[in-house]
Amino acid sequence: MLPVKLSTDLTSLNPNEDRLALIFEGVISKNGSLEEYDIYLAYVHNYAKLAYNSLSAWLDGTTPPPSSIEKTPGLIEQIRLQDSIATELQLFRQQEGTLSLETIEPQAVLSEGTVVDIKPVTITRTRKLIENFMIIANMISAKYSEKYAIPQLRRVVIVPKRWNKIVEIAAARGEKLPSEPDAPALEKFLIGQKEASPVTYPDLSLTIIKLLGKGEYRVAIPGKPAPGHFGLALRNYTHSTAPNRRYPDLITQRILIAKLTQQSPPYSTEELFALADHCTQKEDDAEKVERRMQKSAAALVLSSMIGNEFKAIVTGANEKGTWVRLLDPPTEGKLVRGNFDLDVGDHINVKLIHTDVWNGYIDFEKI
Repeated sequence: MLPVKLSTDLTSLNPNEDRLALIFEGVISKNGSLEEYDIYLAYVHNYAKLAYNSLSAWLDGTTPPPSSIEKTPGLIEQIRLQDSIATELQLFRQQEGTLSLETIEPQAVLSEGTVVDIKPVTITRTRKLIENFMIIANMISAKYSEKYAIPQLRRVVIVPKRWNKIVEIAAARGEKLPSEPDAPALEKFLIGQKEASPVTYPDLSLTIIKLLGKGEYRVAIPGKPAPGHFGLALRNYTHSTAPNRRYPDLITQRILIAKLTQQSPPYSTEELFALADHCTQKEDDAEKVERRMQKSAAALVLSSMIGNEFKAIVTGANEKGTWVRLLDPPTEGKLVRGNFDLDVGDHINVKLIHTDVWNGYIDFEKI
């Protein structure tokens, strides 16, 4: 974690404060494509602090606008403009083959400091808005770096790990996918499945994500083919929007700032290759810690349900074991009995037989 002085003050856009910032500016056409773009240094002044849920409720027409919006001249029009642009960005990326994956992200529910339940995180309209703006900013970062021959880190899923299994899943649902990885074809299949069964779609999304495989950091060298991002259907994409919480983004912004201020590059090419491997490993380690914390919270909630039966989906199957995620509550654990001949995406019934809160263990048997 960053020191509090940095994380909650100097690197945060606190209301009514000026902050030094790196600006990613883009001109978006009516169809959602990026036309002109630029990057420059500037001060940013935050006129209002807003929250995802209340802002989404207002945009959806279920509540009045938050008071901070009404008190700031021009902000209502600005947010509505951003919302419309985000919609066009989303549609354009879908046409290009960006995968419309929607998973159920578990979140611990606390009462007086104790975990009492596990609920899925709601993907609101404003979360989608921010996501689309972050993606376009990261595209600008990559395009700018290519234009000025600046090496950079990129987070990518280059080729799906188990495309053949994805093809099998589509065939079982009456759809045919190409034998070779094809993002637009997969996106067309996913959209159809979501329209046909929106309730079970997150389970299919989770299966596809597991089969696509993990992302990794790669170095994009000027003049050489850039590693693309299969899931986003983008060739020009790099992490750069969260330097106060993600180290690869800090690396990218240091490189860009050095270019803008006409300083020497902060890293050599050899150092960038080493940092790409390091960041991939550390991000994997961080995800393991996050999963461990989530499982400990889930184990606490489930500890009183030993012997209960649940519907589940297989999320992992290899020589190390088989893992399943319950549909309700959305928690993941290990299948320790009856785990033969199962694969990712299989739907089964399981019984909870053991929990260990300290180690985050949740064990099931197939029934």
